[in-house]
Amino acid sequence: MNERRAAWLFTLPALVVIGLFFFVPVLAAFVLSLTDFDLYALADLGNLRFVGLGNYIDVLRAPLFWKSLGNTLYFVGVGVPLSIAASLGAALLLDSRLARWKGVFRTALFAPVVTTVVAVAVIWRYLLHTRYGLINYLLAKAGIAPIDWLGDPHWSMPAIILFAVWKNFGYNMVILLAALQAVPAELREAARIDGANALQQFRHVTLPLLRPALLLVAIITVAGYFQLFAEPYVMTRGDPLQSTVSVLYYMYEEGFEWWSLGRATAIAFLLFALILVVTRVLVRIGKRGGYA
Repeated sequence: MNERRAAWLFTLPALVVIGLFFFVPVLAAFVLSLTDFDLYALADLGNLRFVGLGNYIDVLRAPLFWKSLGNTLYFVGVGVPLSIAASLGAALLLDSRLARWKGVFRTALFAPVVTTVVAVAVIWRYLLHTRYGLINYLLAKAGIAPIDWLGDPHWSMPAIILFAVWKNFGYNMVILLAALQAVPAELREAARIDGANALQQFRHVTLPLLRPALLLVAIITVAGYFQLFAEPYVMTRGDPLQSTVSVLYYMYEEGFEWWSLGRATAIAFLLFALILVVTRVLVRIGKRGGYA
């Protein structure tokens, strides 16, 4: 009993801080989502009215919400596998015995993660410029016609996915590199002695041991990619033809352009529920495979 009481006393300060700065704001936001809180209510709380689930119903009836949800699912469905593949490829290269200057390359590949999203997004806008961008210049050298990366609805989201993968894969690379370095060298050596080539060693030895780390990386990446906002905000403003409007960007427009803060918080909780469901599915898949 004394040990339990001591444990509660040690954890109490952290629980109080978490309650004040996490649970109380979340509860307040949920209550806000059940009201018609707008610019008039911001000026005078007497104008605030309780609408129940009205905001959620209005959001689910809005065509732009489903458009933004489709864009977000497209971004997650394509961007997450590409990001994980790039992270795993970079980690394998850095873990190779033939690699030199590993510290330099590890720092260089991780550098985009710690750079400011807005700053590098502006640079990428110039790189993707139709007439003066470096990417179209290289395509022209290869005999390919210039592509309107950020002005064509068919290419705008792939361009943002390319930028997001470049910006974020270094974080997962560090996690996977640590997992690769934890794989016992004896297992690889035993597989090599048994006649397994490099691909077979990776498939039958390395990859099974990496699956817990891959599950962690998948959950982190999915949760982060569902919160797409800064990239379309800086690079396209949701255009062209709303092809890059994400759920979070739609929430921003409702809350800070139209000042419909009740609907904005409802969108936030719908996005939270979606992320919760997807991550729960990933965890369940991991448990079935014995990796969580």
